[in-house]
Amino acid sequence: MSSKAFTYKGYTLEQLMEMSLDDLAEIMPARMRRTLKRGLSPENKKLLDKIRKYKRKGINKVIRTHRRDMPVLPEMVGMKIAVHNGKEFVEVEIVPEMIGHYLGEFAMTNRIVRHGKPGKGATRSSKFVPLK
Repeated sequence: MSSKAFTYKGYTLEQLMEMSLDDLAEIMPARMRRTLKRGLSPENKKLLDKIRKYKRKGINKVIRTHRRDMPVLPEMVGMKIAVHNGKEFVEVEIVPEMIGHYLGEFAMTNRIVRHGKPGKGATRSSKFVPLK
């Protein structure tokens, strides 16, 4: 069973990695294109520099960040980034399919609430649990 090679809007991962940020911005969705055209914030630039440094040195360490608005760029592929969701850091491994999204999309900020049965200290009226 052979899988197709990854492409993003007709470009392979190698071609995407060779592109400059301006060229890359042209093929990104509108919101990300606007973000890249206006320039990354100083905090996002700092994170990108840290990612580049780790990648260059070949360090396979998890990078922790609060920057949920950081776009996923081709040079981040293969890195492990722990993104803060408001309570804890959620470890995210960047794969090629994530290009064109933001880091915050992969660290959910809320959970499904599953209400349990009344506990030991419940009041008399709340201990009633209907059968159906």
